[in-house]
Amino acid sequence: MHRTALPSGVEAWLVTRYGDARQALADARLSKNPANHAESPHARGKTGIPGERKAELMTHLLNIDPPDHTRLRRLVSKAFTPRRVAEFAPRVQELTDRLIDGFIEEGKADLIHDFAFPLPIYAICDLLGVPRDDQDDFRDWAGMMIRHGGGPRGGVARSVKKMRGYLAELIHRKRENPGDDLISGLIRASDHGEHLTENEAAAMAFILLFAGFETTVNLIGNGTYALLRHPEQRAALQASLDAGESALLATGLEELLRFDGPVEMATWRYATEPLTLGGEEIAAGDPVLVVLAAADRDPDRFTDPDTLDLARSDNQHLGYGHGIHYCLGAPLARLEGQTALATLLRRLPDLRLAEEPTDLRWRGGLIMRGLRTLPVEFEPGNRSEKSDALSTL
Repeated sequence: MHRTALPSGVEAWLVTRYGDARQALADARLSKNPANHAESPHARGKTGIPGERKAELMTHLLNIDPPDHTRLRRLVSKAFTPRRVAEFAPRVQELTDRLIDGFIEEGKADLIHDFAFPLPIYAICDLLGVPRDDQDDFRDWAGMMIRHGGGPRGGVARSVKKMRGYLAELIHRKRENPGDDLISGLIRASDHGEHLTENEAAAMAFILLFAGFETTVNLIGNGTYALLRHPEQRAALQASLDAGESALLATGLEELLRFDGPVEMATWRYATEPLTLGGEEIAAGDPVLVVLAAADRDPDRFTDPDTLDLARSDNQHLGYGHGIHYCLGAPLARLEGQTALATLLRRLPDLRLAEEPTDLRWRGGLIMRGLRTLPVEFEPGNRSEKSDALSTL
């Protein structure tokens, strides 16, 4: 436990050990709702997603506590089911192959810009029910959010405002003509006669898009980078995929989430009452940040924590959180991550870094961890050679 001043000037407690992190993530005395803390840095506009308050997009799962959180999560879970995610697998594979087709003849690519970024954007847009003709707008808005995540907040706020206006219009259209998509499911979802309000539906669609794309961009980017930096682990995974086996892909993705996950810190929490955590006394109102990246490298929990071991079996990492705020979209992110990595290894078996690791740059920001670019090279391939990397898995 460390009390520190962040670059913004806000003082907060940093939780770095695995045991303390699990306790904090599940502790009901640590509130996620900045509305309960008038003096919180979030309430004063120093944290959170720029523009979400003005755009009336605050009522999503990252910003609320029970009982509202319990009600909304139960309603959203009715639309965001494992069955829906599983049925989406062929579309994720189609998108993955299409993106690789776009650069495979070039013999080089930036895997962030050309692959890891567009894949989850188009996937979540399809899942939400955003028409194909409108998805490039979402890509532009999402790109603004990533590019300015650690810098000027005005561009992000403008993108959030545009996205809010679009979502309001789309929700209205879906009410009139519902389909078999997630936004229609959110509109239909009810629990004991309760429905999501329009603001709640818009906020949930927004956070599924916002939280669901950047984490997966980083998962694919960080994961590919880690494999390229650990050739023996990459070779083992490639051999496993060539043999039509799935076990190493499944455990390997979990290890990549632990080793260099997409989220460096959990989002802000605030003590609602005095409490003891990690031997330190936390005062009511104090901000608390759980450092997931540190907890997942805790030597008291993980054997050889700085070693990448794709076969690691005892791997209850915190990459997607813990407790009632465990990531609702984790099944979709895992599907996208496994599909992306398996297809890259199958279709680009000689994939290699095009720059020295020391020349690569990471995006700024407190919460997320991801590369700005990932330049790679490979032998040019045939666009028509579609992957069946997962067909036998």
